[in-house]
Amino acid sequence: MHIRDLSRIRHNTKIIATLGPASCNVKLLRDMIAAGGLNVVRLNFSHGTPESHRAAAETVREAARQAGQEVALMADLQGPKIRIGKIAGGGLDVRAGDTLVFDAAYEGEGGRERIGLDYRELPDDVQPGDVLLLDDGLLALTVDSVSGSEIRAVAENARFLKSGKGINKRGGGLSAGSFTEKDFRDLNTALDIGCDYLAVSFVKNAEDMKIARDLAAAGGKGGLPPGLVAKIERIEAVRNLDSIIEASDGIMVARGDLAVEVGNAAVPALQKRMIRRARELRRFSITATQMMESMITNPVPTRAEVSDVANAVLDGTDAVMCSAETAVGAYPFETVRQMAAICAAAEKEQDSLIGTVDDFDDSRRTDHAIAGGAVHVAREVDAKAIVTLTESGTTAFQISRYGIQIPIYALTPHPAAQRRMAMYRGVRPLHLQTSLHRDTALEQVEAELVKLGILKSGERYIITSGTKMRESGSTDTLQIMRAK
Repeated sequence: MHIRDLSRIRHNTKIIATLGPASCNVKLLRDMIAAGGLNVVRLNFSHGTPESHRAAAETVREAARQAGQEVALMADLQGPKIRIGKIAGGGLDVRAGDTLVFDAAYEGEGGRERIGLDYRELPDDVQPGDVLLLDDGLLALTVDSVSGSEIRAVAENARFLKSGKGINKRGGGLSAGSFTEKDFRDLNTALDIGCDYLAVSFVKNAEDMKIARDLAAAGGKGGLPPGLVAKIERIEAVRNLDSIIEASDGIMVARGDLAVEVGNAAVPALQKRMIRRARELRRFSITATQMMESMITNPVPTRAEVSDVANAVLDGTDAVMCSAETAVGAYPFETVRQMAAICAAAEKEQDSLIGTVDDFDDSRRTDHAIAGGAVHVAREVDAKAIVTLTESGTTAFQISRYGIQIPIYALTPHPAAQRRMAMYRGVRPLHLQTSLHRDTALEQVEAELVKLGILKSGERYIITSGTKMRESGSTDTLQIMRAK
């Protein structure tokens, strides 16, 4: 019987695992959480039913309860189905020079004569000379002619084309909106089961995120609304990057579809720019797609994959994400554990390699000032930790924007805020119901941190709090403390 190594790996970069048949198991998820590897679970709404998503959420919550740690749930909406239709026999061999006919009006199973389209507007979006990229860019076709509902295109290379594969236009420009009727239904399901984050697919502009925020607010049940993640996978999103970031709580560098639109070679530099801009604009970032792809079938990653994950960490990403590796792969636990080890190793060298953000903005916001002050003072006095008493997690998040290696402990009485903070790099959320009397609350916090072994007698730490205890947005105090 295989025995899992459950020794805890400490790392600041958060890890997101996609739930699927390979990982939807309470014991497995519990072990992934307990070993320090898993912080956020992604539910892929491209598959499943409302009932299956509800059951999956319950499985995750039970695993987290058994592990004694809150994890966040992120619902990833499907977005528009920009795909080809079904092909008889499941697919066909395409040779270089073959002509294929894509017909938006065709309803039956496709073949060499014609292939249907789930995305019915494609004939309106292309013209002769455009290049269509199918199956994540593995099959390229040049449009020869467009007539009514039909597109004739010539294959540039050979590839076995399977049913339902995605279709993109090189350079972008597809008119499909970010939301479908299915997305509206799925969003309500995500709200109903208490997802902490919503990831919006194929975002084009800030307006898409405003629509999502309005829908989330309208369908919410009160309390902390879900955080919104904009998936950057269209060329239009790259052009509108800053406004999208500002309209979101965080972004996902969705490298698969993005690479198809801009070309593989452009993605690494774009990744670095997106992560940097997200941090500068005080939002979080997720780096996703094929990070540990070989571990779908292998128990160890390639050296190239190790470098890919480490470089995302060194870029300053808040989280790295697994997709098929944990959803359908043979080694979900090993994938997350390997990823945790890579994150921890990269973080040890981060300060010496790239330094940390140490500039103070001119926003005049109290929480920004407290966050910047906490980081500066913590470095000056060699503090063991930065501790924040928080209702919503906002102060902890602002401190995390500085990219420091000093651990940030965020104590909150609200499980929803605790789960929300599971996404923030360097933040270790803890549940603690404190007194409304400030001095008593500070004593409770220190006692808890000593009990957990986080602080030892004589060690210095920084604590932020509000003069008005247990009131959201009231953080206005910064103190240097020494554990008794």
